[in-house]
Amino acid sequence: MQTKLLTLAFIEIALAIIISVIILFISFKILQRVFFKDISLREDNMAFSIFAAGIILSIGIILSEIIPSITNIVRLSMTQEHKILWVEIIQYSTLYLFIGFLFSLVINTSVFLLFSALTKGVNEFKDIQQNNIASAIIVTATLVSITLIAKDSISLLISALIPYPETANFML
Repeated sequence: MQTKLLTLAFIEIALAIIISVIILFISFKILQRVFFKDISLREDNMAFSIFAAGIILSIGIILSEIIPSITNIVRLSMTQEHKILWVEIIQYSTLYLFIGFLFSLVINTSVFLLFSALTKGVNEFKDIQQNNIASAIIVTATLVSITLIAKDSISLLISALIPYPETANFML
């Protein structure tokens, strides 16, 4: 049994779970405080529940592209002769999560701007607050669709920032 590989696997699982739970919790609290101060999941507002589920799914999709980059840094720190310090791992992880959070905001904002431009005279926030399930489903589907389209580009951006070791150009 390879104990180093087993240790690495447990570290990656723990990182993925801890980071995901923290980010999703913070995101939901921000969503609730900024957009829907007077609505909770306990009330009978199915539209808010659908919309919140879409936001959480969108963030989860983006996190699923960021977490592997964070675990790649941990792998590099454990397998390379040039060790990456834990401080550097935390710095890179924070940068990756910030980029993911920034893209989540951009995607969410773009969905609302898109809907505002397409549906003149309709206030999606107000519709969702008034339990308009149709508005919530359309907004959520658009949000998830744009996230799915953008996720590979986000992953490429994050992957480009991973501090892979320099390799010699042996073809010269």
